[in-house]
Amino acid sequence: MPGGLSTRGAAVSARRGDAEAARAVRAPAAPRAAAASDADDDRGDFVQSLARGLAVIRAFDAEHTALTLSDAARRAGVSRAAARRLLLTLVELGYAEFDARLFRLRPKVLELGFSYLHGTGLWGAAQPVMVELVERLHESCSAAVLDGDDIVYVARVPTRTRIMSITLGLGSRLPAHLTSMGRVLLAALPGAELDRRLAALGTIASRTERTLTDIDALRRAIAKVRTQGFALLDQELEPGLRSVAVPVHGPGGSVIAALNVGTHASRVTMEDLKGRVLPALKETAQAVSRAMGGAAG
Repeated sequence: MPGGLSTRGAAVSARRGDAEAARAVRAPAAPRAAAASDADDDRGDFVQSLARGLAVIRAFDAEHTALTLSDAARRAGVSRAAARRLLLTLVELGYAEFDARLFRLRPKVLELGFSYLHGTGLWGAAQPVMVELVERLHESCSAAVLDGDDIVYVARVPTRTRIMSITLGLGSRLPAHLTSMGRVLLAALPGAELDRRLAALGTIASRTERTLTDIDALRRAIAKVRTQGFALLDQELEPGLRSVAVPVHGPGGSVIAALNVGTHASRVTMEDLKGRVLPALKETAQAVSRAMGGAAG
């Protein structure tokens, strides 16, 4: 029928495989039919359909930029029928595209993340001064916030020289306890909350021969960060990677983010990182803190 498919037709099409999705994209499943079929999954104020839709979006990443219907369903942990409805809804709304075999996200999906970035004001405040710092030091600079056990990158100015084996960008996540920015953010937590998080880590996997895998040693390292006001890491996350991080303060002196400079061990010694890079990084963090309504430091 024009503008949509019947619920029965949607179910039959889903069983016919990815080829059927190519035809269905010209007549997406009606949102009302999808909502009705998922209604029994909603519990109180929790909307299961929305959770599944977000899982489908997260199924795409740097290693999986294009997915078949089957792959998207598997990576999102949903049925093929549910994945089909959700993907076609994303196509209809402009958040995804379909080329008769593969689904891909479209640039419009960035609106979801940038709503957060622009809402906090941190990206706009940090990015210009971070650019100045990178031009001055010729090393990459990043800003991150704490989200659960991870840090999430909310601003980044890279250099042409790559210092990590993975590509970092806005939205990238890394374990907080393994990063200089993460330790700065963990150091700002109340003692009881920090103890709870450290206890929940369990066994810490070693990323390099320098990784702190002992919980007590990690607790002492974080306590040192709290005392000195910055974190220095030497090749704990990845061989060759050195970094230094400082806090960014908001109104009332609260720590709202962390700022770091990452370098390669072949270019910058730990002494140089502390003596030359750290003072410049502190100046940048103070500028961002002022812009965010925090103390100059």
